[in-house]
Amino acid sequence: MSQKKKEQHWASTSRYDTGELLRDLDGSADAYSLEEILAEYGHGGLEDPTRPEEQKAMAETEPTQEPVREEKAAPAPKPAPEQPRWETKAPEQEPLPQENPEEPEEAEEPQEEERVPDLEIILPEEALPRPPRPISVEEVVGRTVESLMAEPEPLKEKKQRRRFLFSRRPMMDTEEFYDSAAPEPEPEPEPLEPEPPLTEVADSYRELRGKLGRPLPWAVLVTLVMAALMALDYSGLEVPLWTGQVMVQSMTLLVMELMVCFLCRAVFWRGFHALFRKRVTPALLVSLAAVTTVADCATRPFLEGRCQALPFSAVAAMGLCFALWGCRRETAGLYECYRTAAMDDEPPYLVTDTPEGACKQHGTVEGFFYMAESESIYARHMAVMLPVILTATVVFALLASVGQRRGADFLWCWSALLTAAAGFALPLAYSLPFSRLAKRLHKSGAAVAGYAGAERVCRKRAMILTDSDLFPPGTVTLNGMKLFGEQLSKVVSYADSLARASGSGLVRLFDGLMSSEGGHTEPVEDFSFYEAGGVSGTIHGETVLLGTASFLRKMDVRLPGNINLRTGVYLAVDRQLVAVFAVKYLASENVEWALKSMKRGRITPILAVRDGNLTPALIKRKFGGRVKVVYPELSARLALSEQETGTGRPDALLFREGLMPYAEAVAGSRRYAKTARRCTFLSVLGSVAGLILAFYLSFSAAYALLTPLALLVFLLLWTVPVFLLSGWVDRF
Repeated sequence: MSQKKKEQHWASTSRYDTGELLRDLDGSADAYSLEEILAEYGHGGLEDPTRPEEQKAMAETEPTQEPVREEKAAPAPKPAPEQPRWETKAPEQEPLPQENPEEPEEAEEPQEEERVPDLEIILPEEALPRPPRPISVEEVVGRTVESLMAEPEPLKEKKQRRRFLFSRRPMMDTEEFYDSAAPEPEPEPEPLEPEPPLTEVADSYRELRGKLGRPLPWAVLVTLVMAALMALDYSGLEVPLWTGQVMVQSMTLLVMELMVCFLCRAVFWRGFHALFRKRVTPALLVSLAAVTTVADCATRPFLEGRCQALPFSAVAAMGLCFALWGCRRETAGLYECYRTAAMDDEPPYLVTDTPEGACKQHGTVEGFFYMAESESIYARHMAVMLPVILTATVVFALLASVGQRRGADFLWCWSALLTAAAGFALPLAYSLPFSRLAKRLHKSGAAVAGYAGAERVCRKRAMILTDSDLFPPGTVTLNGMKLFGEQLSKVVSYADSLARASGSGLVRLFDGLMSSEGGHTEPVEDFSFYEAGGVSGTIHGETVLLGTASFLRKMDVRLPGNINLRTGVYLAVDRQLVAVFAVKYLASENVEWALKSMKRGRITPILAVRDGNLTPALIKRKFGGRVKVVYPELSARLALSEQETGTGRPDALLFREGLMPYAEAVAGSRRYAKTARRCTFLSVLGSVAGLILAFYLSFSAAYALLTPLALLVFLLLWTVPVFLLSGWVDRF
């Protein structure tokens, strides 16, 4: 390369690439290193007398660059194919010259065949830089050092377009995916307020039950008199001072309905109290139906153009009676639950919900009150459906009266729609089955915490059963034993120590045997369970095995051929058989009945047993071949059996030993939950059907069909399924 071309190349690259400038100062990168440049040109500029020729060549090449840039601004012709060019566009905001911060400190000298070709720069006229000024070597070196010392700026991420579901643009392999942030820790639950004593709660519900029950017979009596008067009117018989007397009929029905409203004032209090909490309940619908019926009775003699149909006073009064009865049954059920729960602050067992199913644990009654008072599915469903029904009654009443140019019939139409929508089954869908279940469980020594507790208990439709549940104390007996060269006290002590370490139901058996034979519990080391049906441990340096015959055979212990016991327990010390215990398992009637009730309720028993003899085959032999149980693996059985020692939320309480109260609580909860859901569905369905039918008849002005007596019979028929289903709850 000639000297003039070197100088031109150096001048063209000085404002873009400082690394090329350092390499081309003398045509060779080996001629000048960075240290030599700093030492030689550290205090000099372009006027350095040691380099007059290069400074002069640089000054001569400066004016020739401007015309070149002006020509480049215009559209340039296509370059020759044999000489490739690279087109670069200068940034609009960064002025020239520009250094490359990513240039290394020392670059290798390019070979002649790898020389970088001349760059073709295309700039718009607005972005043309000013004429370049002379740049000193000191400034170039300083900028180079600063660029090497400075950290490289991060590249700006390009804003990617949103890719829709059916976009054809593929995903880039270089896109970065960042791990989602760790979830925030859940806040600790706020501590609940201290619960009131359950004895006081039970007493308050007992008093409330009495207050709600005393006026109920009188309200029913007055309602039956009203229904009898309406039946006489529609029978065709002429009753003196009644038939055809609009004023007498209206005032008589008004007075009698006001008497029923006074006797059932608790329903009004509950309904409007729920309205203040922005809830629509069956009590509110019944109350509104009674209010509109009273208004219709009071205005009937004075409204011109009002139809001659009788008011629905008897139907509204009957709805108040059913609502009051439903409140009393709910109060009676809660009283039974709290009376049972108040027996002891620390009940023997409580039933709680686990991921595998219902589990019997030890604990206290703390939390039972809040669980029993929590909102049920009955209230949640009603809170969604009843506002829609109430709004529909207003709209339909306007359409049937004002829409048909019969504005005087608005109160009659609205009272008919409200009484039809506020079915008699609505207040009984939850309270009637709950009171029957609570009364049945109280006799068995159990209590369930309302619908919320019952729903949690039967959620998995499974029960975890342990050794003591299947064979309670007294059902596992010793039918004989045989020793093989060891003392009885040592054998009994070793057997009791391993049985106690395993936590199986054989502990009571060997405890009684050890106390009678003068043994004592030994410390056990290296204790282990085996899937074959046995345990092992080290006692005083001796390896002790305890389990079934098949377990000892798998552990290479020789057994005598004349011993054949299905439920025998074998003891071996250092691989030598030392004792055989003939254990007998007796089937309890209560356990057999509990297993059958679980089967009828479609509840699956899960065996969380630690005794190797308790297998599904033994359960079928003792309790019948139709009993189906789940027998998980050893690790799962141990984990499930350990849950019995935990403490959970008291969804139900058990105050008696045995499997029967436990099974009754779970099976009864399942039946009650199913019954409450079905009764709620049927009651809402009946309300919707009555609303649509009443709207059609009132819209058509079919006064002969839409009568109080006919509507009363219609609503009574819809209560029949609720009574039938509720009677099935306490029959396990």
